[in-house]
Amino acid sequence: MRLCAGEASVGELADPFDMALPSLMKHIHVLETSGLVQSEKSGRVRTCRLSPDALVGAEDWFQQQRAIWEARLDRFEAYVMQLKKEREPAAKPSRTSKRKGPK
Repeated sequence: MRLCAGEASVGELADPFDMALPSLMKHIHVLETSGLVQSEKSGRVRTCRLSPDALVGAEDWFQQQRAIWEARLDRFEAYVMQLKKEREPAAKPSRTSKRKGPK
């Protein structure tokens, strides 16, 4: 979440976590390899920033999946409504209808 606010040094990123810097660097390396984060070293300070363009492919996939699942759920809802309709008893006699019987 920190990188959403802008660039940060590895030290700044490590501050909230109880882990050694080399361990954090392994995580950063994985994010760099996946293209989600870019980093550059200036002197002794390594600065990281997000690469939001790397998420465009994932966002497109999620939108496609959402459309597929919404259509499936719509069909399922229609099916359930059909089942409910089929299981309803035949038209119930009205309570206001007159009964035949002794007068």
